[in-house]
Amino acid sequence: MPPEAQRDQPMQATTAGRARAHRRTATFLVTDVLAWIGGFAVAGWARYELDLTTGQVLAAAGLGAVAAGLHVGIGVLRRIYYGRHPLGSVEEVRGLAGTTASTAVIALIALLAFADRPVPASTPLVGGALALLSMLSLRLLHRHRRDRAMRPNVRSAAPVLLFGLGEAGQGLIRAMLSDPKGRYLPVGALDDDPDKRDLRIAGVRVLGGRHDVSTAIRRTGATALIFSVANAEATLIRQIREATLNAGASFKVLPPVRELVDHRITVRDVRDVQISDLLGRRQVVCDLTLDDNVLTGRRVLVTGAGGSIGSELCRQIMRANPGELMMLDRDESALHGLQMSLTGRALLDGPELILADLRDDEGVRRIMRQRRPEIVFHAAALKHLTLLERYPGEAVKTNVWGTLTVLDACRDVARFVNISTDKAADPISVLGYSKRITEMLTAHTAANYPGTFLSVRFGNVLSSRGSVVTAFQRQIESGQPLTVTHPDVTRYLMTVQEAVHLVLQAANIGRDGEALVLDMGEPVRIDDIARRMIEQAASPVEIVYTGLRPGEKLHEDLLGSGESDHRPLHPLISHVKVPVLDPLEVSGLDPFDDPAKIIDQLARLCGMHRNTALNQKAGIPLAR
Repeated sequence: MPPEAQRDQPMQATTAGRARAHRRTATFLVTDVLAWIGGFAVAGWARYELDLTTGQVLAAAGLGAVAAGLHVGIGVLRRIYYGRHPLGSVEEVRGLAGTTASTAVIALIALLAFADRPVPASTPLVGGALALLSMLSLRLLHRHRRDRAMRPNVRSAAPVLLFGLGEAGQGLIRAMLSDPKGRYLPVGALDDDPDKRDLRIAGVRVLGGRHDVSTAIRRTGATALIFSVANAEATLIRQIREATLNAGASFKVLPPVRELVDHRITVRDVRDVQISDLLGRRQVVCDLTLDDNVLTGRRVLVTGAGGSIGSELCRQIMRANPGELMMLDRDESALHGLQMSLTGRALLDGPELILADLRDDEGVRRIMRQRRPEIVFHAAALKHLTLLERYPGEAVKTNVWGTLTVLDACRDVARFVNISTDKAADPISVLGYSKRITEMLTAHTAANYPGTFLSVRFGNVLSSRGSVVTAFQRQIESGQPLTVTHPDVTRYLMTVQEAVHLVLQAANIGRDGEALVLDMGEPVRIDDIARRMIEQAASPVEIVYTGLRPGEKLHEDLLGSGESDHRPLHPLISHVKVPVLDPLEVSGLDPFDDPAKIIDQLARLCGMHRNTALNQKAGIPLAR
């Protein structure tokens, strides 16, 4: 196609669209006029008990024409003929009804002014009601025909069932039925709510509940089932998935609404089931309300912006329209990927990207002086437990001293949120010690600087870099057995969206010197995760138990010894008071000292003792 023709295509499409809109408007104008004339004639005919003279018919029709002109005039003023509201929508019905009522009242008042009325006084009211019924019927018929034309092609679209007709499920049905080229055609729905039995959404009928999956698939010929229940228990997801697969259909899921907050639900959101969907814990982010005003218009800086938590933080902060978002990381490749995910371009030329290392004390201070952030989220840290056990000096230089550098440089910020871990509760590992120390240093800063300084503590993040799920996926892809440390080891798990939402919540409700802890439900057995992933693997995979590694607990705690579960502001968030630690006490650490000595020093700074740590590693609980 010549370039000139390609350029003309959008213009031709726009012209054709305008022509169709003009034709539709003209059609409605003509039919509305006829509706008023016919309504008045029928009203008079009924009033005279079907016995009208020719003169009376002409008088009723004439007054109907006058009322129609008045109706059109009011309608033009209210712009009901110019696409102000979607065709057939509640808003259009309301606008049309208001215009009709106004016309009928004006016609009635004018008619009552005549002593010798050409038609009965009831004609404007009855005729107006009949005209409105006719006008609405025509519009609904037009809407029905248009909706039928927008449905996916029966021959090319796969017939699917939906399980769950909440807000997300209903939105998905409407999205599927408004895409002529869509790959899914909804042929039925399932929902456990008895009040929704026999409910129809856009012609799609509810056929039963969870126990009717197999029957519904056979009855409708569906080749797939899409699970669209918000905040569902994992047991329900697994039950519906098993029933679907046993019936010979594929199983898809619609992500929770919390993951779709930046756009309307579309068919593209439907995806294959992930391990996070099958875990035995309730997702709680949807129960956490977030006030974007905390971030809107503010200068926000995120350290460790290229990591799993940091990058998701940046994405969610962007939705709150900050005045400026500054993203700091020492990994240039991570910053490149972050910019690409946020803007679709990665020229690395914007001032929002800051390449810096927390170990560069003077560099960090200079950045803070020049950029003057108001809110800081400190996500930068070394986090791999086993490596830090071998190289505790690196944890001192990055996690401890790096955090201290940032804290000291942020003495003028309004809010500072330090991201910690559940391993800081009764720590026994270098990672746990170093993160507990950062909590205590943050609490010390809170006691000495004017801003609000706090920490937020949560468990393992699913699918983050280095997480157990990521490791299992790579082992499956490479045909290796899954390595689990212990058959009974458990961990608190959360999605990256939950983790980041909690961090932002902390910036909203957290108080000076606290550590905020999310109620993460029951911990999950890592062995169960491995077996769930093996179920989805294309070929058989075995599990190998390697034993607990140095510094690893059998079971993690969210709260440490002496920490009370106090929830003053939100039923899902505990506020833990953190003891302060003077920065002078960490300045004497020698990162190049013997590793065992460094670990002992970190433990003492946390108020822990090595024998306590050894007992915990063996699975012996602390006395409380």
